[in-house]
Amino acid sequence: MRTRPVLVYDGDCGFCTTSVNIAEKHVRPRCTVTAWQFAELDALGVTQERAEHELLWITPAGTVYGGAQAVAKLLLSAGGPWAVLGAVLRLPPVRWAAHGVYRLVADNRQKMPGGTAACALPAARRPGAAGS
Repeated sequence: MRTRPVLVYDGDCGFCTTSVNIAEKHVRPRCTVTAWQFAELDALGVTQERAEHELLWITPAGTVYGGAQAVAKLLLSAGGPWAVLGAVLRLPPVRWAAHGVYRLVADNRQKMPGGTAACALPAARRPGAAGS
């Protein structure tokens, strides 16, 4: 059984990878970080479709948080001032707004700094994917 949460992100997306690298360096969440492309998704209890759709935070017990709530969990795990921000992200109406902002960014990540046109494609259609 895992003893640390797992943060799962899209390793093929430049924006996602850059965001996670910044979080690891500056926020320093207490978790294992892995790209979904290298994760054992079945063992984590998530589908590839969900992993392609949003950032995931998976607790050692197997509870899955996605999108803005995964970001909140990441911040909470870091402690200190980051935890305060994470706690705020979990409160309505901030939670609802955070979800909307997360979806807006995630749905347009190919337009964000570091994003590429491949970020907008489903994994099966990205350059280098099996069968492409």
